[in-house]
Amino acid sequence: MTVTRAQVESTLRQFTDPHLDQDPVSAGCLREVDIQGGKVRVRLQLGYAAGLFRSGWAQTLQMALENLEGVDSAQVQVDCVIESHKAQEQVPALANVKNIIAVASGKGGVGKSTTAANLALALAREGARVGILDADIYGPSQGIMFGIAEGTRPKIREQKFFVPIEAHGVQVMSMAFLTDDDTPVVWRGPMVSGALIQLITQSAWDNLDYLVIDMPPGTGDIHLTLAQKVPVAGAVIVTTPQDLALLDARKGVEMFRKVNIPVLGVVENMAVHICSNCGHAEHLFGEGGGEKLAAQYDVELLASMPLSMAIRLQSDGGKPTTVADPESQIAMLYQHVARCVGARIALTGQTAMPNIVISDD
Repeated sequence: MTVTRAQVESTLRQFTDPHLDQDPVSAGCLREVDIQGGKVRVRLQLGYAAGLFRSGWAQTLQMALENLEGVDSAQVQVDCVIESHKAQEQVPALANVKNIIAVASGKGGVGKSTTAANLALALAREGARVGILDADIYGPSQGIMFGIAEGTRPKIREQKFFVPIEAHGVQVMSMAFLTDDDTPVVWRGPMVSGALIQLITQSAWDNLDYLVIDMPPGTGDIHLTLAQKVPVAGAVIVTTPQDLALLDARKGVEMFRKVNIPVLGVVENMAVHICSNCGHAEHLFGEGGGEKLAAQYDVELLASMPLSMAIRLQSDGGKPTTVADPESQIAMLYQHVARCVGARIALTGQTAMPNIVISDD
C-alpha cells in the first residue's frame, strides 16, 4: 500500500504549531511533499525565527508520518525564511531592515526596556539577525543592559551614518552613545521626534531580520512620529497586573490601533513573586491583569513574567537573562515570546505560496 499526499496532509493537520496556533498545512507552511514508494519527504517553511524549535518540531512530525501504514521512512525538513512586513503601506521601507517591532508601555517602571532587550536577544538566539534601537531619548538604558562601556561612541560611515555597536550578537544604537551619560536631554517634543528619525534612518543597520525599538513610556510625539514615518510591523505592549498600569496600557493598545499598527501581544511583568526562602507565591501587584487586557482587545498574552531579582541583577550587569542564564525557565519564556512575536508578524503579512508535489505514481 502506497501512502498518498492526502494521508500525509491529514497527519500533519493533527499537530498544532504552538506559535502560529494552527497546523502546518492550514498555516501555509507546507512547501513540498515527495512520495517515493515507502519513503516520504516533507519540507515545511516557517516565516519566523525558530532555531531552537524547528528540530524538535521536525522530529515530532517525522515520527507521526512514520506511523502511517505504508511508510517505511520519513524525512521532515523545517526551514525558517523571514520575509519583510510592514503595517503602513504608505510608509517607505527602511534600508536593510525587514521587520520593525515596537515595544511600548503606557507608563514607566513596568519593565519595558528589560523586555525589549530580552526580546532582541531571544530573536538572535533563534537565528535571526537583530538590532535594537533605544528610542527612550530621555532615559536610554539599553547601553547598560547590553554591557556597553560608558563613553562608547559609534563609528561614522561616509560622514552621515552611525555604525551600531554590536553586543551579544545584536546591533545596538542609542542616544546614550551620542550624549554624556550625566547630562540630561532637555529637549522639546519636535526635537526628540527629529532625533528619533535621525537615529533610525542614519544608523547603518546590517541586513536585519528584526529591529526592536524600545519606545519611551506614554502615547506622545515620539509614538505618532514612529507611526507616520517608520514602517512598523507590529507592537508589543508591556504592563504589570496593577490597575494603574493596565489603565495606561489600554491607552497604548488604542493608540497603535488608531494608527493601524497591529498589537502582536501583551507581556505582563512582575506577575508573581516567589519567596526565595519558603517558596510562597504572592501576587504583589495584582493578579490576572495582563490576561484581562489581552482578552479585552482580543490579542495574545505572550507571557506572564515573575518578579525576579535575577532579572534585575542580570540586566544591570550588562547580560540580560536570555544570555546570562539561557537554559533557565525565565529565558525559555522569553524565547517563546520571541517566536510568537515573529509568528504573529508572519501571519499578518502572509501570502499564499504554491505547494510542490512529487510522487512516483
